[in-house]
Amino acid sequence: MNRYLTHQEIIDKSNRINESYELDSEVFETIVDDLLNSEADTEEVILDGFQRLLAEINHEIGRMEDHVSMTPSCFKGCAFCCYFPIIISKMEAKMLFRSIESFPDERKERIYDHWADYYSTQSGKLNKALKMDHTEESIKFDYKRLNLPCPMLDPKTQACMAYEVRPVPCRTYLNYADPNVCAENHLPKEPFSYEFLYNHYFGALNELIQFLYENGEELFVDYPSDAWSYDFLPAWVQKWREGTLDEL
Repeated sequence: MNRYLTHQEIIDKSNRINESYELDSEVFETIVDDLLNSEADTEEVILDGFQRLLAEINHEIGRMEDHVSMTPSCFKGCAFCCYFPIIISKMEAKMLFRSIESFPDERKERIYDHWADYYSTQSGKLNKALKMDHTEESIKFDYKRLNLPCPMLDPKTQACMAYEVRPVPCRTYLNYADPNVCAENHLPKEPFSYEFLYNHYFGALNELIQFLYENGEELFVDYPSDAWSYDFLPAWVQKWREGTLDEL
């Protein structure tokens, strides 16, 4: 059985990652090259690229964990990080929604039914959350204190309803200490963030979409404006449900 790490041990191991681990950004670029050389249609290329680049985030974190012998203490049903503000671009939001649309009917309808209930029962908290300035780092604590769950969180299982296409922030925030630090604090000091991986993932995703755009392919995203428009995930879901996602 693995022993939980102390805060100082997590700091020491993160320093070792910074000092001795070499991230190979070509693994992200290789995914883009493979997709652009494929015979798949444009939408399949985009969604496959979106999902493969997201999965590569997990693979890269796993390699870093192996490098310093770290094992996360996170477990299915914890859902602590599912109450943080998740901020993504409109481009990613559209890819997320298009991916969900390709889910089996029963799974897809369960998500849509959940959203209908979510935007009804959580309206008070949502009004407060979506008035916050997502560009301000300082709002994280106030957002977390609202106890507003992510719209992708299944209230029965406490698991993500779109796990394989969950956004990068959901993948890069991990705890290696006692899980109780998450249960007992809004913003515990112990969890470690690999948020720097977002730049590698998004750079590759942007390269893929830019190539298709410049090649005159028909896209379901409005490039480049969608790539640089950011908001809270619940805001994008709300716009999608209202049919206003493409409005300025």
